[in-house]
Amino acid sequence: MIRSVLERVGDKWSVAVVCQLGESTYRFNELRRLVSPITQRMLSATLRGLERDGLVSRTVHPTSPPRVDYALTGRGRSLLVVLRDLAGWAEAHAEEIGSSRAEFDQREA
Repeated sequence: MIRSVLERVGDKWSVAVVCQLGESTYRFNELRRLVSPITQRMLSATLRGLERDGLVSRTVHPTSPPRVDYALTGRGRSLLVVLRDLAGWAEAHAEEIGSSRAEFDQREA
C-alpha cells in the first residue's frame, strides 16, 4: 500500500495538479491550461486517481452545461505542505546538485 501511495503522490502530473489546486479551485480546462503540456486524457486520469485517494474533491454544479470544480481536500492540503517543503529543499540545493551532476558526468565521459 505504501508503494502505491508514493507512486500516486510522487508522479510528476499529480505533483503539478496538487500544487496548482493549492492556489485555488479550478475547472477542468482551467487546470489543463495551468498544468500544460498535460493531455486531456492524462489530466482526467490524474484527477480520478487523486479523487480516489481522497486528495481532490470533484463538485458537479447542476447548470447547463454542467460545471465541474476540482479542489484539494484536507488530506490534499496536508500533502501540499510536504510538496512545498520538498520544492524548497530542491531550490536550496539545486546549484549543489547541478555541480554534482556535472562532476559525475565528467567522470563517466
